[in-house]
Amino acid sequence: MAGTLYLVATPIGNLEDITLRALRVLREVDWIACEDTRQTRKLLDHFGISTKLVSYHEHNEAARAAELVKQIEAGSSGALVSDAGTPLISDPGYRVVAAAISSGIAVVPIPGASAALAALAGSGLGTDAFHFRGFLPPRSAARRKAFESLKDADCTLIFYEAPHRILEALEDIEAVLGSRPVVVARELTKIHEEFLRGTASEIRLQLAARPSVKGEITLLIGRASAEDKPADLSSAEDEVRQLEQTGLSRMDAIKRVARTRGIPKRDLYRKVIS
Repeated sequence: MAGTLYLVATPIGNLEDITLRALRVLREVDWIACEDTRQTRKLLDHFGISTKLVSYHEHNEAARAAELVKQIEAGSSGALVSDAGTPLISDPGYRVVAAAISSGIAVVPIPGASAALAALAGSGLGTDAFHFRGFLPPRSAARRKAFESLKDADCTLIFYEAPHRILEALEDIEAVLGSRPVVVARELTKIHEEFLRGTASEIRLQLAARPSVKGEITLLIGRASAEDKPADLSSAEDEVRQLEQTGLSRMDAIKRVARTRGIPKRDLYRKVIS
């Protein structure tokens, strides 16, 4: 009979965050596929686990996925882990999971630590709806495009960001999203864990005053408020046209609609004359 593929979440910092179920599975499986065998070995040594390790990362994922599926089909069971947190979340693993499911192999998630969810829970931002986007693009133009595409999202936005790019990312947030509430969660569950809360500009000033910024970072942006959302200029333009048909001058119609809808008169004027 075929074995089972377990997806085991590991601590993102504090080793006490490993679950009892995760420890049992890591002891019982025939092998553990991991990104960095040295990193995972530290975790296993801490808990006295000697299970065989197999490297599985973005550079060998395609070939190794097929190998692991064959082993499971032959009867062995294995666990997939990332260096920290829940496997597949901004980490490799999708290919082996997809291949296992396609082959009829049981895939069992062992839930546990997740930087994105830990940061969201402690952020103070809305938790009823959120959008996780993983790592931001490394270049400013691409980051701004990403922020622009999410400008109207009615939920909390969650990203991962490298410490050496966080200042530039905050600058891009300010340029595209203005003064929305922002949270930078750094070094979660570790000794130097901290949450920085404020606008992108305020947090950027705090971090820029430090000699350097280090550690794993989760970046969260609050949902757009009514003031942040763009005005519905199309329907406002239609209302201006209707008022013009009653005999009101164009400028008076624009002024009236802008006042009643609470939108900038200049923006509506540009829409109408265009």
